Amino acid sequence: MYSLIYTLLIIVFLIIIVMILKKKISPSWVPILNTLLLALALYLGYKIYDSITAPVTFNKIKKERYAKVIERLKDIRDSEIAMRSILGDYTASFDSLIQFVDTAKFAITQQRDSVYKEFNKFLNIWEEKETVVIDTLGFVSVKDSLFKGSNRYKEMMWVPIPGREHQVKFKLEKGYVKKGEIKMPVFKASVQKKDILYDQPEDLVAQELQVVSTEEINGPEIFVGSLDDVSTSGNWPKLYDIKDKRK
Repeated sequence: MYSLIYTLLIIVFLIIIVMILKKKISPSWVPILNTLLLALALYLGYKIYDSITAPVTFNKIKKERYAKVIERLKDIRDSEIAMRSILGDYTASFDSLIQFVDTAKFAITQQRDSVYKEFNKFLNIWEEKETVVIDTLGFVSVKDSLFKGSNRYKEMMWVPIPGREHQVKFKLEKGYVKKGEIKMPVFKASVQKKDILYDQPEDLVAQELQVVSTEEINGPEIFVGSLDDVSTSGNWPKLYDIKDKRK
Protein backbone atom coordinates (compact mmCIF):
# COMPACT_ATOMS: atom_id res chain seq x y z
CA MET A 1 0.00 0.00 0.00
CA TYR A 2 2.75 2.46 0.96
CA SER A 3 4.75 1.67 -2.19
CA LEU A 4 1.65 2.42 -4.29
CA ILE A 5 1.16 5.80 -2.60
CA TYR A 6 4.83 6.68 -3.06
CA THR A 7 4.67 5.72 -6.75
CA LEU A 8 1.60 7.89 -7.33
CA LEU A 9 3.27 10.85 -5.60
CA ILE A 10 6.35 10.41 -7.78
CA ILE A 11 4.17 10.42 -10.92
CA VAL A 12 2.44 13.64 -9.88
CA PHE A 13 5.78 15.25 -9.06
CA LEU A 14 7.31 14.25 -12.40
CA ILE A 15 4.30 15.51 -14.36
CA ILE A 16 4.72 18.91 -12.72
CA ILE A 17 8.46 18.92 -13.48
CA VAL A 18 7.84 17.98 -17.13
CA MET A 19 5.23 20.71 -17.56
CA ILE A 20 7.69 23.26 -16.20
CA LEU A 21 10.51 21.99 -18.44
CA LYS A 22 8.34 22.11 -21.56
CA LYS A 23 7.91 25.84 -21.09
CA LYS A 24 11.65 26.45 -20.70
CA ILE A 25 13.33 24.15 -23.23
CA SER A 26 13.53 24.58 -27.00
CA PRO A 27 10.83 22.91 -29.18
CA SER A 28 13.43 20.50 -30.61
CA TRP A 29 13.80 18.86 -27.20
CA VAL A 30 10.08 18.31 -26.68
CA PRO A 31 9.88 14.96 -28.65
CA ILE A 32 12.84 13.61 -26.68
CA LEU A 33 11.24 14.73 -23.43
CA ASN A 34 7.95 13.13 -24.46
CA THR A 35 9.73 9.84 -25.23
CA LEU A 36 11.47 9.87 -21.85
CA LEU A 37 8.18 10.67 -20.18
CA LEU A 38 6.45 7.80 -21.96
CA ALA A 39 9.18 5.36 -20.91
CA LEU A 40 8.98 6.59 -17.35
CA ALA A 41 5.18 6.33 -17.40
CA LEU A 42 5.39 2.72 -18.59
CA TYR A 43 7.89 1.88 -15.87
CA LEU A 44 5.85 3.52 -13.14
CA GLY A 45 2.71 1.89 -14.52
CA TYR A 46 4.39 -1.48 -14.18
CA LYS A 47 5.39 -0.64 -10.59
CA ILE A 48 1.81 0.27 -9.76
CA TYR A 49 0.54 -2.94 -11.35
CA ASP A 50 3.15 -4.96 -9.48
CA SER A 51 2.32 -3.31 -6.15
CA ILE A 52 -1.32 -4.33 -6.62
CA THR A 53 -0.81 -7.88 -7.92
CA ALA A 54 2.27 -8.86 -5.85
CA PRO A 55 0.32 -9.38 -2.58
CA VAL A 56 -2.28 -11.46 -4.42
CA THR A 57 0.39 -13.67 -5.99
CA PHE A 58 2.24 -13.87 -2.67
CA ASN A 59 -0.86 -15.05 -0.79
CA LYS A 60 -1.57 -17.70 -3.42
CA ILE A 61 2.01 -19.06 -3.27
CA LYS A 62 2.06 -18.83 0.52
CA LYS A 63 -1.13 -20.85 1.00
CA GLU A 64 -0.07 -23.52 -1.51
CA ARG A 65 3.30 -23.99 0.21
CA TYR A 66 1.84 -23.87 3.71
CA ALA A 67 -0.72 -26.55 2.82
CA LYS A 68 2.04 -28.95 1.70
CA VAL A 69 4.15 -28.19 4.77
CA ILE A 70 1.18 -28.83 7.08
CA GLU A 71 0.41 -32.17 5.40
CA ARG A 72 3.95 -33.27 6.19
CA LEU A 73 3.71 -32.00 9.76
CA LYS A 74 0.56 -34.09 10.15
CA ASP A 75 2.49 -37.17 9.00
CA ILE A 76 5.16 -36.43 11.62
CA ARG A 77 2.49 -35.94 14.29
CA ASP A 78 0.68 -39.18 13.43
CA SER A 79 3.95 -41.12 13.49
CA GLU A 80 4.97 -39.62 16.83
CA ILE A 81 1.58 -40.39 18.38
CA ALA A 82 1.82 -43.99 17.15
CA MET A 83 5.30 -44.31 18.68
CA ARG A 84 4.07 -42.94 21.99
CA SER A 85 1.13 -45.36 22.04
CA ILE A 86 3.35 -48.39 21.38
CA LEU A 87 6.71 -47.50 22.96
CA GLY A 88 5.56 -44.99 25.55
CA ASP A 89 7.67 -42.05 24.36
CA TYR A 90 8.33 -39.69 21.46
CA THR A 91 11.59 -39.26 19.56
CA ALA A 92 13.67 -36.31 18.34
CA SER A 93 15.30 -38.41 15.61
CA PHE A 94 13.77 -38.76 12.16
CA ASP A 95 15.87 -41.88 11.57
CA SER A 96 14.30 -43.50 14.64
CA LEU A 97 10.84 -42.34 13.62
CA ILE A 98 11.14 -43.73 10.10
CA GLN A 99 12.54 -47.01 11.39
CA PHE A 100 9.62 -47.23 13.83
CA VAL A 101 7.06 -46.75 11.05
CA ASP A 102 8.89 -49.38 8.97
CA THR A 103 8.87 -52.07 11.66
CA ALA A 104 6.27 -51.41 14.38
CA LYS A 105 2.82 -52.98 14.59
CA PHE A 106 -0.42 -51.98 16.26
CA ALA A 107 -2.12 -54.68 18.30
CA ILE A 108 -5.74 -55.29 17.31
CA THR A 109 -7.60 -55.87 20.56
CA GLN A 110 -11.10 -56.63 21.71
CA GLN A 111 -12.59 -55.93 25.11
CA ARG A 112 -15.18 -58.20 26.69
CA ASP A 113 -16.84 -58.36 30.06
CA SER A 114 -16.07 -61.39 32.19
CA VAL A 115 -16.94 -62.74 35.62
CA TYR A 116 -14.69 -64.64 38.00
CA LYS A 117 -15.06 -65.98 41.52
CA GLU A 118 -13.04 -64.77 44.47
CA PHE A 119 -13.10 -66.23 48.00
CA ASN A 120 -14.03 -63.69 50.71
CA LYS A 121 -12.13 -64.74 53.82
CA PHE A 122 -14.12 -62.45 56.10
CA LEU A 123 -17.50 -63.80 55.00
CA ASN A 124 -16.14 -67.27 54.25
CA ILE A 125 -17.95 -67.37 50.88
CA TRP A 126 -17.17 -67.28 47.17
CA GLU A 127 -18.16 -64.03 45.48
CA GLU A 128 -18.55 -63.18 41.81
CA LYS A 129 -16.44 -60.28 40.53
CA GLU A 130 -16.82 -58.45 37.22
CA THR A 131 -13.78 -57.61 35.09
CA VAL A 132 -12.85 -56.60 31.58
CA VAL A 133 -10.72 -58.95 29.52
CA ILE A 134 -8.68 -57.61 26.62
CA ASP A 135 -8.04 -60.15 23.88
CA THR A 136 -5.36 -59.62 21.22
CA LEU A 137 -6.87 -60.58 17.86
CA GLY A 138 -3.85 -59.80 15.68
CA PHE A 139 -1.46 -57.11 14.54
CA VAL A 140 -1.35 -54.50 11.76
CA SER A 141 1.73 -52.58 10.68
CA VAL A 142 1.97 -48.89 11.56
CA LYS A 143 3.00 -48.18 7.95
CA ASP A 144 -0.16 -49.72 6.49
CA SER A 145 -2.37 -48.21 9.18
CA LEU A 146 -1.10 -44.63 8.83
CA PHE A 147 0.11 -44.44 5.25
CA LYS A 148 -1.90 -47.14 3.43
CA GLY A 149 1.10 -48.57 1.61
CA SER A 150 2.62 -45.20 0.69
CA ASN A 151 6.32 -44.54 1.32
CA ARG A 152 5.89 -40.78 1.79
CA TYR A 153 6.84 -41.14 5.48
CA LYS A 154 10.45 -41.67 4.37
CA GLU A 155 10.48 -38.04 3.18
CA MET A 156 8.75 -36.51 6.19
CA MET A 157 11.92 -34.89 7.59
CA TRP A 158 12.22 -32.66 4.49
CA VAL A 159 10.29 -29.41 4.19
CA PRO A 160 8.53 -29.42 0.77
CA ILE A 161 9.78 -26.16 -0.75
CA PRO A 162 9.83 -25.70 -4.55
CA GLY A 163 13.40 -25.26 -5.74
CA ARG A 164 14.84 -26.39 -2.40
CA GLU A 165 13.96 -30.08 -2.34
CA HIS A 166 15.93 -32.04 0.27
CA GLN A 167 17.63 -28.86 1.51
CA VAL A 168 15.60 -27.77 4.55
CA LYS A 169 14.71 -30.15 7.39
CA PHE A 170 11.97 -29.80 9.95
CA LYS A 171 13.24 -29.17 13.47
CA LEU A 172 12.19 -32.11 15.64
CA GLU A 173 12.41 -31.87 19.43
CA LYS A 174 11.23 -33.86 22.43
CA GLY A 175 11.01 -33.22 26.13
CA TYR A 176 8.92 -33.75 29.25
CA VAL A 177 6.29 -31.67 31.03
CA LYS A 178 5.47 -32.27 34.67
CA LYS A 179 1.79 -32.70 35.45
CA GLY A 180 1.48 -33.09 39.20
CA GLU A 181 3.88 -35.88 40.06
CA ILE A 182 3.91 -37.32 36.54
CA LYS A 183 6.38 -36.43 33.79
CA MET A 184 4.55 -36.45 30.47
CA PRO A 185 6.49 -36.80 27.18
CA VAL A 186 6.05 -34.02 24.62
CA PHE A 187 7.37 -33.25 21.13
CA LYS A 188 7.46 -30.39 18.65
CA ALA A 189 8.15 -30.30 14.91
CA SER A 190 8.60 -26.88 13.31
CA VAL A 191 9.90 -24.86 10.37
CA GLN A 192 10.50 -21.14 9.91
CA LYS A 193 8.17 -19.28 7.52
CA LYS A 194 11.13 -17.36 6.06
CA ASP A 195 12.61 -20.66 4.87
CA ILE A 196 9.35 -21.64 3.16
CA LEU A 197 9.06 -18.22 1.50
CA TYR A 198 12.76 -17.76 0.76
CA ASP A 199 12.21 -16.51 -2.82
CA GLN A 200 9.34 -14.11 -2.13
CA PRO A 201 9.47 -10.28 -1.76
CA GLU A 202 11.22 -9.35 1.48
CA ASP A 203 8.64 -6.72 2.51
CA LEU A 204 5.75 -9.19 2.13
CA VAL A 205 7.64 -11.90 4.03
CA ALA A 206 8.37 -9.41 6.83
CA GLN A 207 4.64 -8.63 7.06
CA GLU A 208 3.82 -12.34 7.10
CA LEU A 209 6.09 -12.95 10.09
CA GLN A 210 4.11 -10.35 12.07
CA VAL A 211 0.61 -11.45 11.04
CA VAL A 212 -2.03 -11.84 13.77
CA SER A 213 -5.35 -13.30 12.59
CA THR A 214 -7.71 -16.17 13.36
CA GLU A 215 -7.62 -17.11 9.66
CA GLU A 216 -3.82 -17.07 9.30
CA ILE A 217 -0.85 -18.89 10.78
CA ASN A 218 0.41 -16.47 13.40
CA GLY A 219 4.06 -16.03 14.30
CA PRO A 220 7.35 -16.70 12.48
CA GLU A 221 7.03 -20.50 12.30
CA ILE A 222 4.64 -23.33 11.50
CA PHE A 223 4.64 -26.10 14.08
CA VAL A 224 2.83 -29.06 15.57
CA GLY A 225 3.11 -30.16 19.18
CA SER A 226 4.60 -28.21 22.08
CA LEU A 227 7.51 -28.41 24.50
CA ASP A 228 5.63 -26.36 27.11
CA ASP A 229 2.32 -28.21 27.24
CA VAL A 230 0.91 -31.67 26.56
CA SER A 231 -0.42 -30.98 23.06
CA THR A 232 -0.32 -32.55 19.62
CA SER A 233 -2.12 -29.65 17.91
CA GLY A 234 -0.69 -27.44 15.19
CA ASN A 235 -0.72 -23.63 15.04
CA TRP A 236 -2.60 -23.47 11.74
CA PRO A 237 -6.28 -22.47 11.35
CA LYS A 238 -9.00 -25.04 10.67
CA LEU A 239 -9.22 -24.22 6.96
CA TYR A 240 -6.05 -26.29 6.44
CA ASP A 241 -7.86 -29.33 7.92
CA ILE A 242 -11.05 -29.13 5.84
CA LYS A 243 -9.85 -31.52 3.12
CA ASP A 244 -7.88 -33.76 5.46
CA LYS A 245 -9.28 -37.26 5.00
CA ARG A 246 -7.64 -38.39 8.24
CA LYS A 247 -10.03 -36.23 10.28
